[in-house]
Amino acid sequence: MASTTATARSGGRAQATRATLLDAAREVFAASGFAEANIADVVARAGASVGSLYHHFGGKADLYLALFEDYQSRQEDRAATAVRTARVQGVTEPSDLFLAGAAAYLRGCWEERALARMFLTGGGPSGFELIARRRYREWIRVNAALLRADEQPMGDTLVLVLTSVVAEAGSEVAVQECEDDAHRLADEVMELVARMTTPR
Repeated sequence: MASTTATARSGGRAQATRATLLDAAREVFAASGFAEANIADVVARAGASVGSLYHHFGGKADLYLALFEDYQSRQEDRAATAVRTARVQGVTEPSDLFLAGAAAYLRGCWEERALARMFLTGGGPSGFELIARRRYREWIRVNAALLRADEQPMGDTLVLVLTSVVAEAGSEVAVQECEDDAHRLADEVMELVARMTTPR
């Protein structure tokens, strides 16, 4: 029993250290960019050791990719939660479900704008663009299922266009100067997307 408790405590400390390093990396990368960011600045800000950083992440590139994966996971969770909530409220139209998820995604782009800006401006480690592209393709696949692309003419093309519009809008939302402008832009994009998905 004591061994189990000690293991749980150790695991909790490891998770806390990992989270602290990610928080510090977020600030350092957002301020300096990937190329100029310094591991020493990350560990100093985190109050950790270089050894602990390499234990958890293996280096600067892995740390950047971990930030990206965490950010993408939170964005996916936001969208999925919004879709589930809409379904619970009785929404069944695929386009309305897509709009609910897309609106949540855009809100996340503003709420985590420092990370969104960093990932959208490029300049990550070697291979980052390929990883980001794979995540984008997965997003398209999820949207295709949500919008039932296989049941309508040019469904796959429509999903590609809609996903691209929302992704580009997210880039613009993240660089707005104030929250009101970000929300206004997001609302206008959602209105246009709604028109694109409304049968004529």
